[in-house]
Amino acid sequence: MKINDTIKKTAGLGVDKAGVEKANAAKVGAEAKQQADKSQSGAKSSENVTLSPLSAKLQSLEAKVAASNVFDAEKVDAIKSAIASGKFSVSSEKVADGLIETVKDLLTSRVA
Repeated sequence: MKINDTIKKTAGLGVDKAGVEKANAAKVGAEAKQQADKSQSGAKSSENVTLSPLSAKLQSLEAKVAASNVFDAEKVDAIKSAIASGKFSVSSEKVADGLIETVKDLLTSRVA
């Protein structure tokens, strides 16, 4: 059986690219107008929001965390300079012990 484009050749059923582009442009314009109307109506209304004391406490804690250092900058600088000078040494025993402890923790958390 042969497949052909007889449907597209039928009068009135073809795709009019210019028409599709105009329709898409009109749709985008309508959506932009709706967004503008929503923003204007939002600006006119006056709604009040009250935060709980717990929310205020959370905001103050967030500000403290943001202001504090997550790491010790002096220690990082000391390690960088030790690496650059070739004096930084890694204890393979400590690395192995830490790896074993991590694996033990992971295995016990899966069992539990």
